[in-house]
Amino acid sequence: MSIARKILANTFVQVLGKLMTGALSIVVLKIISSYLGAAGYGDYNTVYQFLALFGIIADFGIYTITVKEMSRDEKQIPQILGNIMGLRTALAIFAMALAVIAAFFIPQYHGTLIPLGVVIATFATFFTLLNGTVSSVLQVYLKMGYSTIGLVVGKIVSVGYMAWVALWLYPHNPTLGFYHLLWAGVLGNLIMFLVTAWYTRRYTPITYRFEWAFWNKVFWTSLPYGLALVLNTIYFRLDVILMTFLLPHSSSVAAESCKAALCSDTEIGLYGVGQRMLELLMIVPVYFMNSVLPVMTRLVEEKSKKIHQLMQYSFDFLMATSLPVLAGGVVLAVPIVYFVSDPQYVSGHTYAYGSDLAIQILMFATVFSFLNSLFGFTLVVLNRQKALMWINLAALILNLLANLAVIPRWGFRAAASTTVLSEVFILILAYWSVKRAIEFSLSAKSFFKILFSAALMGVVLYGGLVWLQGVSPFLQLATLVPLGIVVYVLAMFKTRAVTPEMLRLLKKSA
Repeated sequence: MSIARKILANTFVQVLGKLMTGALSIVVLKIISSYLGAAGYGDYNTVYQFLALFGIIADFGIYTITVKEMSRDEKQIPQILGNIMGLRTALAIFAMALAVIAAFFIPQYHGTLIPLGVVIATFATFFTLLNGTVSSVLQVYLKMGYSTIGLVVGKIVSVGYMAWVALWLYPHNPTLGFYHLLWAGVLGNLIMFLVTAWYTRRYTPITYRFEWAFWNKVFWTSLPYGLALVLNTIYFRLDVILMTFLLPHSSSVAAESCKAALCSDTEIGLYGVGQRMLELLMIVPVYFMNSVLPVMTRLVEEKSKKIHQLMQYSFDFLMATSLPVLAGGVVLAVPIVYFVSDPQYVSGHTYAYGSDLAIQILMFATVFSFLNSLFGFTLVVLNRQKALMWINLAALILNLLANLAVIPRWGFRAAASTTVLSEVFILILAYWSVKRAIEFSLSAKSFFKILFSAALMGVVLYGGLVWLQGVSPFLQLATLVPLGIVVYVLAMFKTRAVTPEMLRLLKKSA
């Protein structure tokens, strides 16, 4: 098999695996949010958002450096893998210990399910980090299909365990079931790691090595990228953590009062459904830009003027994929919440403002985030990672100050709106940084055609939703989503917003 076909196959199985695990993630969201309720799901979401702040310390961009070092000399893979296993395990133990200590000492978490939940979930994070380490070998050999098998099998085990807990073990006692749901994640990640490790052993032995000189080299090499990842992770998780500090927990007030006032766990639970949708959508620009990256790198090295055309085509494609998501998400937010979660998460059902509002606000963040991927990747190609790091730092400071000012009064609505503001801020700085590095201009000709097509789709969806009022939300989605796609595609071709270049990029990214 040629190298090109190997790369294509390797990419395809990863995309397929992401689609399968994405679908399973929606099943997990449905089970957990329905079973635990808004407050319980808020605690569940807090556990993992809190752990992510510490888990990034053990990640620190080491995976990328590992793949790069292994690709240089495959004979050194056993030594590199052994040392990375040792380094990452040491960092993971250190980071997870900090997380556990912090969880038990934070006053706002006292009397909640969160501290013990953090203890359990650390094992899931630990196995995830180990899995990422051994899968780097499969990435070098372009055999990520094996890693995908482990990922899917582990997810299926987790879903099965969660369904057993919610439907048969403790169907009427979510408090007892809460910790079992976390253990389901641990078991799933353990299975994932064992499957990946079993396939990895076909190519290299898996052992631990402790060579300080090697650890020192890898750590300092990954430091700039690692810091950028840390800043980005803090920025993305900050609003959830701040809500736990700035708003009272439902355990400290009457349960009914959380329906009229703001409580941290219920606000986080309602926000978490919308946030999960945003996370699932973000794989689209990442995979697309990964496909564009090699071509962009070559054009930059050749100092070719075609880089301007490539950026225009990429801009048009990202707009063509994000604007219909915005229109569809805003109009169909309520049936989407019914589909992925539970009626109690819909505005006006149990709480005045529900997850449908979170989705509607965050869909605007999605559009700006798609564009940020274009300029962020371009800065990496231009070797301006430091600029990206400073942009992330500035966005983090803005996000922190804005959230501190508005979360106490408006809760998750403020957090979602601040996310949109931060994405706009990042877009302005990233665009300006790229503009300073290379001269380019983006035409709005295709943009207005795409905007018209998306708006037309939104109008048709709204009319269809009114017409189907009173019908099952599942039937609404089954009817309106295909209709919206057909309307949008026809409008795109009718307005000639779809260009041959966009079709070629779509084919390449697929």
